Amino acid sequence: MPTKRSNYTGIDLFAGAGGLSLGATLAGIDVSLAVEKDRFASETYALNHTNTITLNDDVTNIKKFPTAMMKSSKQKILFGGPPCQGFSTSNRRTRHRNNPQNWLYKEFIRMLKLWQPDWVVFENVTGIVEFESSSFVNRLISDFETAGYTCSYAILNAADFGIPQRRKRFFLVGSKAGIVVQLQNKVVQPIVTVKDAFDDLPYLVNGANRDILPYAHPAQNDYAKKLRGKMLESTGHLVSKNSDYVVERYNHIQQGDNWKAIPKELMKNYSDFSRCHTGIYQRLNEDEPSVVIGNYRKNMLVHPWVNRGLSVREAARLQSFPDDYVFKGSLGFQQQQVGNAVPPLLAEYVFRKITEKEEEVL
Repeated sequence: MPTKRSNYTGIDLFAGAGGLSLGATLAGIDVSLAVEKDRFASETYALNHTNTITLNDDVTNIKKFPTAMMKSSKQKILFGGPPCQGFSTSNRRTRHRNNPQNWLYKEFIRMLKLWQPDWVVFENVTGIVEFESSSFVNRLISDFETAGYTCSYAILNAADFGIPQRRKRFFLVGSKAGIVVQLQNKVVQPIVTVKDAFDDLPYLVNGANRDILPYAHPAQNDYAKKLRGKMLESTGHLVSKNSDYVVERYNHIQQGDNWKAIPKELMKNYSDFSRCHTGIYQRLNEDEPSVVIGNYRKNMLVHPWVNRGLSVREAARLQSFPDDYVFKGSLGFQQQQVGNAVPPLLAEYVFRKITEKEEEVL
């Protein structure tokens, strides 16, 4: 949390587990209110953001904000990432304009007009740029401009910001005062690798189910030290229990390889395994940033040096959540929350660009 009184107050819509809010907080912004429909994601958010009012509700049900927030003299920032499955290039089934989730951004615009913030940060998958030959993103920008905001946007890769994951996200920043914020990949060197992220975490086996464990040894790199802080043990050391035939498949996959390395006779339960997505059964390369983790249980992402899937804490490390961040709900819900989140350290960069720009203007 900020150590001094903040000049900024924020509202997080479609807050999820709180990745965007954590980034905002790290940048010195007081997040006053968060809205999240999913019960367990909302519980996770509330547990980790004790100074924020957390509403477990659908954004469409929010018709007004607290009076204190409406009259706040601080710089106001509205931010959020509406559900993105309808824009994702990996979604072959419902990636079309009739997917109702594609239009939830209209609720974001409605809340923007209601609160009239000084700044807006809109986050989503990169597929929103290509969707319908860019006509959708052009309409999105037009709607923000019509509401009175000068906009700029960029696609940022988390790996370029010292995060051990090649995860690209779309960020739009809008200013009611006509200020243009230039976002760009800054390419932190050296890159942070999967090994950097996992090195001090406890050794786990397939189906590990002991939530809280001590670390294997002292952190050996700056990234692990930063996320670990002064903690002696952490939560989230939970791993899905894979069947024996799935573990047998893992035996054939080297680091950096995927399902193509598995013998055909071990893939007979697939009607046509040749059509598997390239991210299926991907064993992470310890010397590089991770592939996008997404729904890492469904994708069967494989630990670099153990024949199992990833633990919740390992996935959280790849996303840049600190080790004191606790996820709530069953294992499946925790996995989904981590996979859906915006990397907090990437979000911090975006929000710092806003606060730095404000300081320049003042």
